[in-house]
Amino acid sequence: MTVDGTTEGTGPEDALGIDAARSACVLIGVDHYSELEPLRSVRHNLTELAAALTDEAILGIPAERITTVRNPESAAALVGPIRAAARVAADTLIVYYAGHGLLDRAEEELYLTLPDSVEDQPETAVSDSYIRRAMRDHGSAERRVLLLDCCYSGRVLKGGMSVADRGVRASGKTLKGVRGAYVMTSTSADRKSHAPDPRRCTAFTGEFVGVLREGVPDGPELLGLHAIFEAVRDRMAERRLPQPQEPQDRDEGGVGLLPFIRNLAVVPPLRVTGPPVAPRVRIPRRALATGALVLGLVAGLAAPPVWQWVRELHPRLPGGACSPRATLLSYSDALDKQQASGETIGGLSALALTGPGQALAMTDNQAGRAFPLCLGPPEKLRPEALTAKTLRTQSGTKPSEWFDGEGLVVERGGKTILVASESGPAIRRFKMATGTQVGPDLPMPPEFRTSPQGQGQAGRTIESLTVSPDGRHLYAAMEGALAKDGDSRGRNMLRIQRYVGTPGGAYRLDRQYAYQAKEGMYLAELTASADDRLLALERQYVDGVGNAIRVYDVPLKGAQPVDARKALYDQPADVFVEHSLLFDLGQCPAGDPGVVPTHSGRIVSPLLENVEGMALGAPWTAGPHKGQRPLYLVSDDNTNSEQTTRLYALSVQLP
Repeated sequence: MTVDGTTEGTGPEDALGIDAARSACVLIGVDHYSELEPLRSVRHNLTELAAALTDEAILGIPAERITTVRNPESAAALVGPIRAAARVAADTLIVYYAGHGLLDRAEEELYLTLPDSVEDQPETAVSDSYIRRAMRDHGSAERRVLLLDCCYSGRVLKGGMSVADRGVRASGKTLKGVRGAYVMTSTSADRKSHAPDPRRCTAFTGEFVGVLREGVPDGPELLGLHAIFEAVRDRMAERRLPQPQEPQDRDEGGVGLLPFIRNLAVVPPLRVTGPPVAPRVRIPRRALATGALVLGLVAGLAAPPVWQWVRELHPRLPGGACSPRATLLSYSDALDKQQASGETIGGLSALALTGPGQALAMTDNQAGRAFPLCLGPPEKLRPEALTAKTLRTQSGTKPSEWFDGEGLVVERGGKTILVASESGPAIRRFKMATGTQVGPDLPMPPEFRTSPQGQGQAGRTIESLTVSPDGRHLYAAMEGALAKDGDSRGRNMLRIQRYVGTPGGAYRLDRQYAYQAKEGMYLAELTASADDRLLALERQYVDGVGNAIRVYDVPLKGAQPVDARKALYDQPADVFVEHSLLFDLGQCPAGDPGVVPTHSGRIVSPLLENVEGMALGAPWTAGPHKGQRPLYLVSDDNTNSEQTTRLYALSVQLP
């Protein structure tokens, strides 16, 4: 017997109406748009819903049978995975979409949006009929379930579930011709859906996942889709939203009444065999939570489910000690896939401070474009981008698209900037006011150029540029090793070129230092912390794993110059500058699961993105971080939907 008195082997965990192992699911979400407002919450939707559906305590769909489609760029990219899943699903096919919904009022049809969709231009979006046809006309699944979280999503229910007409024009023609179908929508046909907090799921999906994970108090041990719908509708009614939002559902063939998930509010977490026990006394969830919290505070033993419930209400946010000398203060994705004066913000690969709470960010994917940024307080970043400054040649023309700006220095006085281009490579000076180049390129060691002129690797030349606080020394570093220098057991042997000169004036080649990166890492950025001390940012990316981002303290005092040495691969260890780890970004506290949006396939910290830019501020003279210094990092999204433009603020303790 089980704890609830049912016979062994016939308990609720064996009585679900669907076979999860023979089912398949497609989760589709669009979170960034070129014309419409971004929907940051959708990222959380995909992560949280996938985690709940694969949880064996709830439903247990195998992870390999769930396909996540984020920001599909075409109708084919959105619909194709549905057809593929329909062919795999023998029991139940589940399709979920979250994003903006557009209504074609002339045709009274719902359109699901893509990243480049434009309001009142239905040809830029995907008709909901395409989704329904893909679900209906492919495969042999016994049941089809459609979940829509978008504005006007209730439009798909117009006309009922069994319309005889097989046409696809009217959005009411739902999943006809299958054994059973169920549709749940986030709102009615004429109402919008809401996403009040970009750090969390949308209102509807948040409550839907909440019911999956928390169950329904006083409900049955197994919940059907209609019972889940009723619980979600009740929870939505209690929320304070800008406008009413009432979910809708429609059933054909009794699919909504079929046991779908285990009700975690009443199903025991463990199977315990033995004699029958007294019937369970059910206590309302709020009373149970309050009592458990009181007992926990008195006895020091709070029940884990209660603390889990409290944590869901107040999730831990990212931030805290990354190392003894570094603390993550905040991060922000507010710039991701956004625009400033009609120009897309992306490909940010260099960062330089221009004043308190202000910075300049250089793009490497658009010919010579620098965005002024207002950062906001480091404890709560709120970055905003202003109109970008386009850099131009001395004749006033735009640089080639191969300019590839990777390093940035704002010179003393703020009238000029120095920009390092990986192509060439080259270092050039530009006027801040006009964006035009001033004077000739700075001298470049011949071996830094790519083959056949030099020894540099294409795409791995000058990646970083920084200036000492006194403005006397300029430092430029190679990302990858010169052909003649090589590596040692996967550790790139790199050269840092020091220049000597005056701010706004001429700089000449001075000396080189040898720097050995860690295994598999590349040198992505430098910033000077003192006249003879640097911070070095090392970066690595492994497909399917993600990024590694580490920052090192690099003292140069007493370091041996290596500009006269023909190669580095045969040099003794003491030739290379010493450097110690300041912090590993992957070790910074990332908060509770799902708080930081991430991408599928990443198995390291969700905080990690493709960081390429770094800027160091002056020491704080007061406050909780007195004596420490603000350090800002920015990631390069490579104008890729699977990467994010992310800004970080840390407090670091430096010598």
